[in-house]
Amino acid sequence: MKTLTNFPYKHVLVVGLAKSGTAASHLLLDSEIKVRINDLKADKESEGVQSLIEKGAEVITGGHPLEALEGIELIVKNPGIPYENPLIDEAVKREVPVVTEVELAGRLHDGPLIAITGSNGKTTTTTLIHEIIKADDQPVSVAGNIGKVACEVARSTSDEEAMVVEMSSFQLLGTKTFKPDVAVLLNLYEAHLDYHGTLEAYHNAKAKIIENQTSEDTFVYNADDEKIMSYLPGAKSKQVPFTLNQQGSGAWADKEWIYFNEEAIMKKSEIVLVGEQNLQNILAALAVVKTIGISNEAIHQVLTTFAGVKHRLEYVQEKNGRFFYNDSKATNILATSYALRSFQQPIILLAGGLDRGNSFEGLAPYLSNVKAMIVFGETADLLKETGTSVGIKDIIKVETMDKAVTEAYRLSNQNDVVLLSPACASWDQYRTFEERGNMFTEAVHKLK
Repeated sequence: MKTLTNFPYKHVLVVGLAKSGTAASHLLLDSEIKVRINDLKADKESEGVQSLIEKGAEVITGGHPLEALEGIELIVKNPGIPYENPLIDEAVKREVPVVTEVELAGRLHDGPLIAITGSNGKTTTTTLIHEIIKADDQPVSVAGNIGKVACEVARSTSDEEAMVVEMSSFQLLGTKTFKPDVAVLLNLYEAHLDYHGTLEAYHNAKAKIIENQTSEDTFVYNADDEKIMSYLPGAKSKQVPFTLNQQGSGAWADKEWIYFNEEAIMKKSEIVLVGEQNLQNILAALAVVKTIGISNEAIHQVLTTFAGVKHRLEYVQEKNGRFFYNDSKATNILATSYALRSFQQPIILLAGGLDRGNSFEGLAPYLSNVKAMIVFGETADLLKETGTSVGIKDIIKVETMDKAVTEAYRLSNQNDVVLLSPACASWDQYRTFEERGNMFTEAVHKLK
């Protein structure tokens, strides 16, 4: 297992344990760096915390006392902890650097580093890149916001091994020297303003993915996104576009084929993933893997078999001529609009969830192909109002996912799509969007 060498900090405060903080603490301790841990709710008697104490960590729980900053040269913070946290705020005032664990991963990993960010499509694109490289029999690991802690994965990667990292704006904001060999910026929309404060701050956090790149690195970017295009003049790296609306350069598509530069790669009709958003993700992945020299055979193998990431426009099954899709990860209007544009068949839409005070008027233009709606959760009435405003007659309010699937099936005909794409977070009824999607899938499999 690799450890940090030539690390300039000797006394580090880790704020927030969870997976990322725990992995960072073990790495720092194994690297013979003095570690203090501060976690509000951690149980000092738990096996996980005890293992850190046995390695020499000092653990402070029950609050965030400013005394925890004494002697500290660097803070490694859980990405979800806001900078308004009193401890973090004071550290910034004292000019103590604050990073997230991906900063450590960047220092540790010696092989090719591919980092992906954007408002939508990160997990699908990250997974596609990983699967295509693997299909070409090249050494590769996947990490980051996709579920595996990057600094933990980086400890066991070889010098030749590529590491594909999905990165959130929260993680990127906490980077100082992080430099991917290939950076991917998929799209930029309005999101996470409760964390970043302003749209500009959110976009600038995303743009940090190219901040430290040099002329030897590559920036894969969405040429259809005006905001991303505005970052190009400041980028020092080689620039490779992907686009749905232009032709001839980078990764692009016409009505029948996908291309890289002038090379036709494969027919669109052979691709398993559906939808415009997924085609964008595919083109982004194509730009990456062609840039690093992956074979067309590997690309073809993955794109003809990869059916999607769970809960992200995931095909569930066909039942008596009806096609069921689980898009539980669609927790905002934008994601649901992409899903609705992915099908030409009539749609029965299952939607609803946590009420964040949003209007659903922005969804109305995308409901033209929706023949019926099944609504649930705190936003059921708001969604019903939006559906009614565009002339949808069959709108049923339900309390459970089983009932939602049963009613959707009852209203459907052959060749219809039954689509769970909630446009809302899940926390009013479910612990996670994964739980919501799993319950949908289970209900579909129970249909007779």
